[in-house]
Amino acid sequence: MIEAAFHIGDTPITGQLVLAPMSGYNDQPFRRLCREMGAALTYTGLLSAAGIVHGSHRTDRMLRFEGDVPPLVCQIFGRHEDEIVAAARRVAERGKIVALDFNLGCAKPKITSGGSGAAWLRDPASIGRLFSRLTRVLDIPVTGKIRLGWDAASRNHLDVARVLEDNGAALVAVHGRTAEQAYHGAADWDAIAEVKHALTIPVLASGDVKTPADIDRILDHTGCDGVMIGRAAIGHPWIFQRRAEADVPLAERVLVMQRHLRDMIAFHGAYHGARRFRKHLCKYLGNAGLNRSQRRALLLCNDAHELQRGIAGLV
Repeated sequence: MIEAAFHIGDTPITGQLVLAPMSGYNDQPFRRLCREMGAALTYTGLLSAAGIVHGSHRTDRMLRFEGDVPPLVCQIFGRHEDEIVAAARRVAERGKIVALDFNLGCAKPKITSGGSGAAWLRDPASIGRLFSRLTRVLDIPVTGKIRLGWDAASRNHLDVARVLEDNGAALVAVHGRTAEQAYHGAADWDAIAEVKHALTIPVLASGDVKTPADIDRILDHTGCDGVMIGRAAIGHPWIFQRRAEADVPLAERVLVMQRHLRDMIAFHGAYHGARRFRKHLCKYLGNAGLNRSQRRALLLCNDAHELQRGIAGLV
């Protein structure tokens, strides 16, 4: 029996590597691939509470969990408390997930300008009220993903983390930058360690994990229960096997690309599957030895069959 690295509520998570929520990337085919590569837990991409409540076709498609390999966490974002609670109820009623995660860390202006994502960090009291309500009405655990604060002058990660725990959160994930930083500058692992030492619930570390060596470094530095891996997994899901890019032969890379593309086509349809796959493909091709014109031809291809032939021709 494999020992759990940590628990989310009563659910044991039997590993420390977690696929971080990434909007536009974490569809079902990518989540399933990362689980098979060794991710112990996966998150959905960022899903709109408004889209869930008002029946967005795109959001409804992203809520298809039947083909996922558990355990899975669904992450939502929103601004209005009643809408968030209604969306959370609908997601929980679908089953298939071990927890509902509320995003308090997205720094994209199109999200924060409406008061969602990291904009919540400006008002810890509102966060507490929302989490108190969510944890009362849902039958599954509620978790939160945060940053260190809105900007350098308002780093309130410890206050927010304590508010989350005090209001029933089952886990907190911490990205070691402020919203103002976005992905610029170095992630502050010391600040993540402060959160871990202040809480009794599990804490996941996030930020500047690019190589297998970084996994061990951030876990040792912060003492966290697990580590979220996001951008480093795009085009390189082997990071969940703790393998460096240079250690994956091109032939193996091509086989995974072919499988990933097939799954994308099956899930999204031929046209949209091929187009969505190109975001992953530009990363997969990093060490493929292609010249500029060869890369361009593949990355601009919208035809699923032509794209499949082009990938097969890499070896």
